Amino acid sequence: MPGTVAVPHNPPPRARLRSATRLAVCAAVPWFLCLWWGTSTVPVPAALPAVLILREDVYAAPRLGWNRLVGVVVGVALSTFVLHWLPPPSASSVTSVSAAASVSFLAVLACGCAGMYLMYQGGAPNQQVLVSALVIYATALPGYALARLVESAVGIATVVLLGPLLWPPDPYRSAAAGLDAYRSELGGLLGTVAARLGGGGPATAPELPEEAELWLRPQNGLASCDRAARRARLPRLPRLYLRTPSRPPDGLGERLRLAARSALTLQYFTQELRERARTDGPCAAPDPALRDLAPLVRATARALDTALRGEDCSSDLDRARGLDLAHRAAHPTRHDAVLRAGLHLTHEAVADHVSARP
Repeated sequence: MPGTVAVPHNPPPRARLRSATRLAVCAAVPWFLCLWWGTSTVPVPAALPAVLILREDVYAAPRLGWNRLVGVVVGVALSTFVLHWLPPPSASSVTSVSAAASVSFLAVLACGCAGMYLMYQGGAPNQQVLVSALVIYATALPGYALARLVESAVGIATVVLLGPLLWPPDPYRSAAAGLDAYRSELGGLLGTVAARLGGGGPATAPELPEEAELWLRPQNGLASCDRAARRARLPRLPRLYLRTPSRPPDGLGERLRLAARSALTLQYFTQELRERARTDGPCAAPDPALRDLAPLVRATARALDTALRGEDCSSDLDRARGLDLAHRAAHPTRHDAVLRAGLHLTHEAVADHVSARP
């Protein structure tokens, strides 16, 4: 998804170990810094930013850290303001503790919800406003609000400054790995479709648990390359800090754009197959148009796979286009033309990719 680096669906154990170690270090360092500083005896808020901010894209930490810090400041300020006028239940008499608790809790809850939705960013409310407001309400101790602000700031600063230095991912390499994973899984999907069609099986594409992620993976790779390109335009010192290559591997951007464009057309094709199977029913007689579609699917998959590898696919594309014309001549009905449309648009995407190559 936008906002994440494209990686294989199941990262290798070494990558998982690096992520876990990065998180542990970025949680432990601010904890011991706050203990040394004496903010509190158990500075949990200092360790939380590492858990809540660090993601696969560690370079998103500055944006996420800023959002969290603003949410903490606003939440603490709202809760402190409300408790200044409505003392916490511990300050009330025993007979009025229940009423005082209800009034003060509802006031903190209302202010926290309002602040959370007023600070709507990135398509979601800033939940940290309400979380911080409720934590301050539940821990109404002298000096706790200031200690939470300090500990949160130390934790966020550690994550933002130290996180990208610990085994920083290469966005271009991650995007290339995501493209290879997409190409491999797509080849398997289209191969299964062609085998079913050629064998006279049901006119449907196999359901994959991660199919939605499969179609989004090229777009995620493009977003990763765009972020890396923006970092490459930074001044020299920040660019050295982020350790981003100055340019992507040759042809990676073009191949990712082809993958993103063809993902839409092939998603349409597989969905039309499922719709055809639904309308025809499980007991329908074998359809010659579907059986003759199998070679076209295989040729399209071969041409696209060659193009995504960065190799010359002109001959494979010519063969796929020839099979498309032959299928159109043999099965000219509107029903079959709709089914072929996704493959035809894929051919056009590959052709544009070939013509744009130097």
